[in-house]
Amino acid sequence: MSALTELSREITLCRDCVLSKNRTKVVPGEGPDNAEVLFVGEAPGWHEDQQGRPFVGAAGKYLDELLSLIGLKRESVYIANVIKCRPPNNRDPLPVEIESCKKWLDLQIKLIAPKMIVTLGRHSLARYFPGQSIGKLHGTSKEIDGIICYAMYHPAAALHQRKLRDVIEADMRKIPQLLDKKNNIVEQNGIDTEERPEQLSLF
Repeated sequence: MSALTELSREITLCRDCVLSKNRTKVVPGEGPDNAEVLFVGEAPGWHEDQQGRPFVGAAGKYLDELLSLIGLKRESVYIANVIKCRPPNNRDPLPVEIESCKKWLDLQIKLIAPKMIVTLGRHSLARYFPGQSIGKLHGTSKEIDGIICYAMYHPAAALHQRKLRDVIEADMRKIPQLLDKKNNIVEQNGIDTEERPEQLSLF
């Protein structure tokens, strides 16, 4: 069992906040242990709560379309959320819930060691761009601890506002160039990009 699989199992047992009382299934996230790109959404919705998988509703189908625009498949990236359980009636996650879940995403990032984290939506954005507006920051990036953090609208935004579809797709198309730039820098510096932590204490 990989460390990431073990971590996912630990997440499914979490009882750290009130969301654990009414969930159907925990949604830890899914993808390869060595994914270059980690997409971070906000919270599971109804479909995700039923299946225990991230982005499986309408927004998930659109995310699959966005990935195909740049030659990626769901199986080649890691997809997770800021919180791992569905809030009642799909309300926004509360600060205390985000804080309770923070350690899980921290550990996932440490184990996966992605080259890029793509924030999807304002709650995910706030983790890396605190106090900033997604309307101003979408399509921009900054590097934190050697990882490119790239801001995007949540795919669901395009479902509610069709005019955002072109904006989201244009932002998506910037990802390969940012990754190429990152890979070139890594190669020039002679860093072993395949190194991944084998073990990590969960507590």
